[in-house]
Amino acid sequence: MSIIIKSLHIYPIKSCAGIDLLRSPISAAGLRHDRQWMIVDTAGRFMTQRQWPRMALIRVGIETGTLRLQAPGRADCAVDIGVPVQGAAIQTAVWNDPLHVLDMGDAVAAWLSETLGTACRLVAQDPAQRRLASLERVQAWIARQGETDFPLEHAFGFADGYPLLVTSQGSLEELNRVIQTDGDEPVGMDRFRPNIVLEGLEGYDEDYVAQLQIGAVRIALVKPCARCSMPDIDPLTAASGNQPGKALARTRQQADGIMFGQNGVASAPEGAELRVGQEVEIEYAF
Repeated sequence: MSIIIKSLHIYPIKSCAGIDLLRSPISAAGLRHDRQWMIVDTAGRFMTQRQWPRMALIRVGIETGTLRLQAPGRADCAVDIGVPVQGAAIQTAVWNDPLHVLDMGDAVAAWLSETLGTACRLVAQDPAQRRLASLERVQAWIARQGETDFPLEHAFGFADGYPLLVTSQGSLEELNRVIQTDGDEPVGMDRFRPNIVLEGLEGYDEDYVAQLQIGAVRIALVKPCARCSMPDIDPLTAASGNQPGKALARTRQQADGIMFGQNGVASAPEGAELRVGQEVEIEYAF
């Protein structure tokens, strides 16, 4: 069976609902518009579903020059993104990466604060700042593969650590078999918030993949993705449970945590894009 891209996804606002795509431009920063905005509290700390599960219910659309936010029981909120952000700079951090970000204004801040029940603001990336994926991890991958032309630096947005997350349908099916042996309902791939979902791999085969070749695009899988409690939040209801975390803890515990999916970085020519159904060539690490 050939390996193909089963689905593509972006999450324009970190920790809010995603958008399913049929095709997407791709660059060293990942898929276009992925995690380019973020919600912060009054102290400038970034907010996620871990503490604010209702963020899962905030749906985001991107129109020409406009970010459109929707939530149950709320009128839509339109945010102008077609002109350079003029908001004040805010000091924040994404995990260990300190960042200056740009405030998106009072109107969207009021909408988000009312929706989430806590004072918060929407911020955007400062184009003057470059946040890089782990140079150590990328360099180690380059050394293992003996690559000479793969870029070392990959600047990206507000994702936790890397511009791309790759998962496989086979792994989800394997996980759901374990979940169902517990007497629980299977979960969807949206629990894991991937960018690229592959079809045609056996369960957890991505653990042994070094590189994806998709047309002219190369994606290096540089680090397994350690999972927190967020996949236990139902993205349709924002209700918290104990799956898939329970099944993952029993079957996917590794030295650095509980793993599902692989973090990736891309080498892509200008104008490159990915498409659902596109064939994927796999280079294994052994």
